[in-house]
Amino acid sequence: MLKYKGYSGDIEYDDEAKIFHGEVLDTKDVITFRGKSVNEIEKSFRESIDDYLEFCKERGEEPDKPFSGKFVLRIPSELHHKIYLNARRKGKSINNWIIEVLRETS
Repeated sequence: MLKYKGYSGDIEYDDEAKIFHGEVLDTKDVITFRGKSVNEIEKSFRESIDDYLEFCKERGEEPDKPFSGKFVLRIPSELHHKIYLNARRKGKSINNWIIEVLRETS
């Protein structure tokens, strides 16, 4: 997995074409890259992200940011109540309690 400016890239190798190709995982937009060597694929990955960011800037658009830190989760109301009770028992908000539980299990 490649990392650059907060973005992640997944790489595969095509043994028929003898080339690496990949895709940036952290956007709704499709950003791809390719190369024949490790150095080429890493360079292509960085250039693709830089090109994407420049393209967004030229169009006056905000680029997709890798993970805002927010996500909506729909759960049964009974589970929501249990989570609330567990958080209260620990003297925490639901958000902080869930973060703590997720960190313990990750």
